[in-house]
Amino acid sequence: MKATRLHARGGPEQLFYEDAPEPALKNGDALVHVHACAITPTELTWDETYTTCDGAGRLPSIPGHELSGVVAARGANAADANVANVGDHVYALTDFCRDGAAAEYVAVRAADLAPKPASLSDVQAAAVPLSALTAWQALFDHAGLVPGQEILIHGATGGVGGFAVQLAHWRGAYVVGTASAANAELACELGADKVIDYSAVRFEDKVHGADVVLDTVGGDTLDRSWGVLCRGGVLVTIAGSAPADKAACYGVGGVDFIVKPSRAQLIEIGRLIDAGKLRAIIEATFPLEEARQAFERAAGGHNRGKIVLQVRGETAADTGTSVEERAA
Repeated sequence: MKATRLHARGGPEQLFYEDAPEPALKNGDALVHVHACAITPTELTWDETYTTCDGAGRLPSIPGHELSGVVAARGANAADANVANVGDHVYALTDFCRDGAAAEYVAVRAADLAPKPASLSDVQAAAVPLSALTAWQALFDHAGLVPGQEILIHGATGGVGGFAVQLAHWRGAYVVGTASAANAELACELGADKVIDYSAVRFEDKVHGADVVLDTVGGDTLDRSWGVLCRGGVLVTIAGSAPADKAACYGVGGVDFIVKPSRAQLIEIGRLIDAGKLRAIIEATFPLEEARQAFERAAGGHNRGKIVLQVRGETAADTGTSVEERAA
């Protein structure tokens, strides 16, 4: 099969489009013919990208852990036949410590595969799993967001932030988002009740007593976010740490976490997508052989939504439009 692989730790310059062996299936696995794969800018820096789940070295390795495709085969002892039958159109978040989906085929735990939302193309569906699951788990599993609460979401038009705004709006929260002035309109379209231009205004001058903060930025933004919470509020970050002693100083809760695959949550997310409550935002689409350029583009930051690798060809009508194409 064709794949984009890393032969050494590093940045996009270490990515090579080449022939690779089809993945071997473990017990409980399914083989998926990949149609599209979304990328995460930071994954080339993760230890999991270069090691197995038990910590051994794993090179060459294949990045990309969000996928949409069709089940091509099932391994021994794969999960319930109703989970992933051969021929099913699926989408999923895969384990970070296994080879990813920037390839024509990928081995995935069958129990992690969910039916692809019927209303989405493969390219659109591939942009959903990591970002939407991260947002879902941050808001509902870790922050316990309920209707009527106020939430501040940093990076409101990014991959995770865009889904977080939509999910918080759906849940009935009052949503405040930080974004650039150029992305303010999109943030409002996604469901933000108030948008703060982070380049012109200090968010802590505009937000006081929030129930929840979701930080997708880290650094100084994370440090300044503790003080905007009410007593008993919760700060959730995916871009740094939330030390218990610091949270205690502010009288709030603090959570940092890594997203986990979840078929059940992807099914719920898919239902919301097909009901028109959520939509995927795609910054740009690249063919698999241009994965290096895709990662270079992603590393530039300030993207609106996800960057997706198209592995199997689709018609223009199937792929939807990127932000760039809509603006043209």
